[in-house]
Amino acid sequence: MDDDQGWTREREAMLALALCDGLGAIGIGRLIAMSGSATAAIEGTATAWAAALGCAVARAERLRSRVFLPAARDELAAGAALDASLVVRGEPRYPVLLAAIPDPPPTLWLRGVLQQDDAWAVAVVGSRRASAYGIDQAGRFSTALVERGHAVVSGGARGIDAEAHRAALRAGGRTIAVLGSGLARPYPPEHARLFDEIVAGGGAILSEFPVTMSPRPELFPRRNRIVSGMSIGVLVIEARRRSGASITARLAVEDQGREAMALPGRVDSAASEGCHIAIREGWAALVASPQDVFDQLASARHLVAGASELASAPEPPLSDVARRIAARLVDAGPLSLDELCAIGLSAGVVLAEITMLELKRLVERDTQGRYQARPELRAAVAGKRSK
Repeated sequence: MDDDQGWTREREAMLALALCDGLGAIGIGRLIAMSGSATAAIEGTATAWAAALGCAVARAERLRSRVFLPAARDELAAGAALDASLVVRGEPRYPVLLAAIPDPPPTLWLRGVLQQDDAWAVAVVGSRRASAYGIDQAGRFSTALVERGHAVVSGGARGIDAEAHRAALRAGGRTIAVLGSGLARPYPPEHARLFDEIVAGGGAILSEFPVTMSPRPELFPRRNRIVSGMSIGVLVIEARRRSGASITARLAVEDQGREAMALPGRVDSAASEGCHIAIREGWAALVASPQDVFDQLASARHLVAGASELASAPEPPLSDVARRIAARLVDAGPLSLDELCAIGLSAGVVLAEITMLELKRLVERDTQGRYQARPELRAAVAGKRSK
């Protein structure tokens, strides 16, 4: 009973932190890393918060003053009224790939169910003003994905998103919609029935936002990082230049280490300009058939194994190979994959280990795509050498 009560308090504390305006996912992560739990973080001093957040004590005190456990309890009641459940980072239901991104949401509101196999999910995103070609291709690729056992993740928006969800349902597969609003204010409103069908079909509706939060433009970029963060790869179908779909795919590659794929369209169509730019610049692979997608995803399988290991052991020890790579990056980084292979290992081995280091947020890539040690890795290597 004591364990149950302790977990209830921890969930309330995590939700209270998530509801704190101005704190953010990264700040919450730092507070919990410093304190050991959300409950302990709330009980921490302003000085301790300032140290964790890297801010002035006065600002830390202002943030602390905005954390209210009663507000979290009210939010839990609002979620229960929708038959929604709260998923907290650290519990088994929390998506393993999402937990590995730089700024995972501390809490998620869920309608429906999440499954272990969702770690193999693929995001399908694109234009809200899709052409007949885009709709047809979204249905074609989404159907093929669920027939291969992949869940289809998208943002529930009009156009490509909606067709990706509907095609997955028609094929008898699982699909997950991530909302840019609270679950009680689904957007767009005309998709309320679609969202109910997703839940009834064994899928899930997710949101990191308070249950009754209305949609706002600034919420959708935050939503998009969850769409890509839950997926081993992102397929873009019809995206304009600087569109939300293009930004989602680029974020997946640069910040999350995921695969990005783009379907080409007519060369004179502004609707596919974002796809063509992504292919030309080389950060998204050109795909023309579902088999192209499956071939591309084959190289991303190590992501699931790495993220699962990270989730089951928050601080796993580095392997001998990872230590060699870490030392090389600290001494001579940033380095390309080929330069890292010069330590006498195959590209496959180096890629698997460097991905684990990225998932542990010990390594990052620079603007040229080269790998470099983060401060945490430099400190760890220096500590080993001093012993």
